[in-house]
Amino acid sequence: MLTAAADRYLALRRGLGHRLVQTGLFLRSFTRFAEDGGDTHVHSQRVLEWAVATGSTPLARGIRLRTVARFAAFLHAEDPKHELPPAGIFPTRTRRQPPYIYTSSEIGRLLDAAGQLHRTYPLRRSTYIALVGLIACTGLRISEALGLRMLDIEPDCSTILVRMGKFGKSRRVPLHPTAADALGRYVASRRDINTADQHLFLSAGGRRISRSMANYTFRTIARNAGIDTGRARSCRIHDLRHTFATRSLERCAADSGSVAEHFVALSTYMGHADIKHTYWYFEATPELMAGMAQAAESTARKMAT
Repeated sequence: MLTAAADRYLALRRGLGHRLVQTGLFLRSFTRFAEDGGDTHVHSQRVLEWAVATGSTPLARGIRLRTVARFAAFLHAEDPKHELPPAGIFPTRTRRQPPYIYTSSEIGRLLDAAGQLHRTYPLRRSTYIALVGLIACTGLRISEALGLRMLDIEPDCSTILVRMGKFGKSRRVPLHPTAADALGRYVASRRDINTADQHLFLSAGGRRISRSMANYTFRTIARNAGIDTGRARSCRIHDLRHTFATRSLERCAADSGSVAEHFVALSTYMGHADIKHTYWYFEATPELMAGMAQAAESTARKMAT
């Protein structure tokens, strides 16, 4: 009964455009747990038992509790016998760790270090040079970059097609001519690889690179580039996305009018369903704050005259 209700709930929300991959896994785990205990309705005590049994940390338990609470509210509207789990027992958020914003020089060093990787397979060096470079100049999510296929690249490499991004939307991402040239050289080498897998970036086994392997290799690259030494928190490949957003806005920070226009364009380019998600990617770098200060002073002078 609960499993069928969960399937109905997921189908309804997915029909509205939500992907709910992790939510689906959680709900199926919970409904099996509850039905094994003989439940036909959601009971708060059973939800807590399941969250503790399957969540290894307070944060993980809080995320599970919140997920089932939404499902329970959906069912409670139809049948009050479904109980609403209490909120606030476990935390659902952690303190945000600030991203690392790379300088242009550091990105160059990352690319150089990628070119010095141990050649465990012929295309490894050029693969990671292209992967790091593409994310750095487009702000793609690592999952989007790893999901690219050969047919997603225009013949002249001027545009790439990102299929089914984080919010279920596809988008075309134009590349700067220099980026298109670099990608074109990699694509030419990639075509020489005889494999049935059509992903753009391949592992040693001739298959799509896993996210865990991409993250592991990037940490190696950052360490070899001398960027990841003496830091309490490791550099992440995802920080390149933050860097792209921040550096993009720095270029027009002194012009308050162009900031607004650029911000909307950047939100679309990065594949955000809501412009508020773009705010998350900005860091208060000295260059950005200096530009903002100039804009504020200019506005103040205009108001004074």
